[in-house]
Amino acid sequence: MAKKEKNEPRKVTLFDKEYLEDDLTEDQKAMINHIADLENKMRGTAFNLDQLTVGKEAFISRLQESLESEDEAEE
Repeated sequence: MAKKEKNEPRKVTLFDKEYLEDDLTEDQKAMINHIADLENKMRGTAFNLDQLTVGKEAFISRLQESLESEDEAEE
């Protein structure tokens, strides 16, 4: 197993081109961090939306069953 040098520059691939992180400006590094954070938030939001959708469907189903059982009891 090859040892990784501590001072080995980190490479970042952007738009199909490789860049050394040390060659990027602070502004460019900040934009990369913002993009990564937004992607994480988008994944989290999609996960939450899935949970909310399933929860809503469960309550709709329970309400429908409840109303149908009341209708059957009245008949």
